Amino acid sequence: MLILPATYLPDIEYITRLLAAGDDHIIDCGEHYIKRSVRNRTRIMTANGVLELTVPVVKANHPRTAMHKMQIDYSKPWQHQHWVAIESAYRSSAYFDFIAERLRPFYTENYTSLVEFNLAILTTLLAFLGYTKPLKTTTEYVVATENDVDLRPKHRTTEFSTPHYFQLFSDRLPFAENLSILDLLMSEGDYAVSLLK
Repeated sequence: MLILPATYLPDIEYITRLLAAGDDHIIDCGEHYIKRSVRNRTRIMTANGVLELTVPVVKANHPRTAMHKMQIDYSKPWQHQHWVAIESAYRSSAYFDFIAERLRPFYTENYTSLVEFNLAILTTLLAFLGYTKPLKTTTEYVVATENDVDLRPKHRTTEFSTPHYFQLFSDRLPFAENLSILDLLMSEGDYAVSLLK
């Protein structure tokens, strides 16, 4: 089974493994929140290189708080900042208008819980890739067995090589591995699915 964290704009490995696993996956919303991790961070490519975007959360310093209890902090204008960064990075992409139309509401509406926000945006991203099956989630911590692929550790030890694709700004910047799936979608559109197999 594939065990996944609930992440913000998941990276390419996350999506590749989820598509391959199909129904044999679980998104663990009962695990403890881990600071400075993919649970509330993502990486996109900009004209100046890789940029990390972070969703601020309430009480991030409280250890042992279950992910499904983490709330988003709207006291800072992070939604506006993230959208400006995404728009600046990808507006010249041939696929920006199509993707932005469905993505923009995530940066204007408020979600109470980080998990609710992450799962809603994940569902939208998966729809672009033709994956419409329901996501399997749990609010109980999942204990991994030796046969499971577990992507929850902060520092993954899995072997994964990002398929090479055309990245914006490749004329001046080196290829960046395992960025947000958003980067691949903006760069390749419908062709992204074939690269993930």
